[in-house]
Amino acid sequence: FTAKCQKCGPGYPTPLDAMKGPREELLYLPCIYRNTGTEAPDYLATVDVDPKSPYYSQVIHRLPMPNMKDELHHSGWNTCSSCFGDSTKSRTKLILPSLISSRIYVVDVASEPRAPKLHKVVEPTEVMSKCDLACLHTSHCLASGEVMISALGDAKGNAKGGFVLLDGETFEVKGTWQKPGGAARMGYDFWYQPRHNVMISTEWAAPNVFKNGFNPADVKAGLYGSQLHVWDWQRRELIQTLQMQDGLIPLEIRFLHNPDASQGFVGCALSSNIQRFYKNEGGKWEIEKVIQVPSKKVEGWMLPDMPGLITDILLSLDDRFLYFSNWIHGDVRQYDISDPQRPRLAGQIFLGGSIVQGGPVRVLQDEELNCQPEPLVVKGKKVQGGPQMIQLSLDGRRLYVTTSLYSAWDKQFYPDLIREGSVMLQVDVNTEKGGLKLNPNFLVDFGKEPLGPALAHELRYPGGDCSSDIWL
Repeated sequence: FTAKCQKCGPGYPTPLDAMKGPREELLYLPCIYRNTGTEAPDYLATVDVDPKSPYYSQVIHRLPMPNMKDELHHSGWNTCSSCFGDSTKSRTKLILPSLISSRIYVVDVASEPRAPKLHKVVEPTEVMSKCDLACLHTSHCLASGEVMISALGDAKGNAKGGFVLLDGETFEVKGTWQKPGGAARMGYDFWYQPRHNVMISTEWAAPNVFKNGFNPADVKAGLYGSQLHVWDWQRRELIQTLQMQDGLIPLEIRFLHNPDASQGFVGCALSSNIQRFYKNEGGKWEIEKVIQVPSKKVEGWMLPDMPGLITDILLSLDDRFLYFSNWIHGDVRQYDISDPQRPRLAGQIFLGGSIVQGGPVRVLQDEELNCQPEPLVVKGKKVQGGPQMIQLSLDGRRLYVTTSLYSAWDKQFYPDLIREGSVMLQVDVNTEKGGLKLNPNFLVDFGKEPLGPALAHELRYPGGDCSSDIWL
């Protein structure tokens, strides 16, 4: 591929070209110690995922951050396929925004891909003084060469949905992406589609609301997100707010990868549904519910109705399959979205969760299952927690899964996850007919980390992936 392309920038010219990219050999993922009782900094783990390697499915390097209790969470790149046309750019730095401390770490992964090193630290004082934003989440690289990071709040922990812009070379904070005074009421994730001059952002809650745990009363009080925010990409202005019907806590958002597409999907965590957003004939944006995961009637849990809690969603690069995780129920699902208005369930696998047999929860009524799933044991390790962050191989054949959501919620919903650490699993995907099957030979047990059990979160490959890269 590179032989044909001496003068190209990072990534791939199209999503379909990316599908033909090389098989992943390394994975980077943040590991969190905040709220675990281990007094140590969060770190970036490098995992060998090459089946031919003697270190297959092992952590081969750990890069500790210089501060404590940052709560590393998601990550992005200094540049990606949105800069494919610029041969001066190369994907060399992983951007790690901190959800709680609001620090931004810039990690050099190019000098030695198997042993990343810290390149720069952007202190929260710089973010707060230049942007009046804090609690940083999603990082995307822009065609301009800049890096854009979504924020969930202001310096006091109140809700505020704005965006921090970093210079893509120096990583200095340039200010906000949105115009002054133009932030949304809440923030979380975002995705942009330049051919339609649009960016859409989602909502979790004010950092002060979610920070120490989940309180159902806060939902009744309207303190959790229920809107999508539509922005004019060139003018950097909020142009439409979509109030979701039956859509509570819209978290991860994905446009179809095809840069011509004027539609995509958002996973609503608490209402446990997938909603499709699309541009109508008048040029306005609309949403409709296309998948609903029914709640289960239970006893022995915090509420009598147990939602699936859809926490991560992904689209295959050919826009054929949608994947999502139900962190509480414990299953990962694959839907055929050849007809995006009518997704069809094509695969499903249980990887832990709250309703396993022999656990504290008894299911009284279930619209989908005849019996509670067996606990999952992989290579002798009983998996705690439920499937959470997911990442798909470029060719769509392998799905990697981790089990931690956010340290304070992990502690509340899955106390054993804190004690025993999270895991990384790998699921084999049937891309012809659909279907998901666990690879029994793959397990990264973060319960056995040198400093104590850790909470592993979002997954990235050195060359980009289904949720890091955007095509122009």
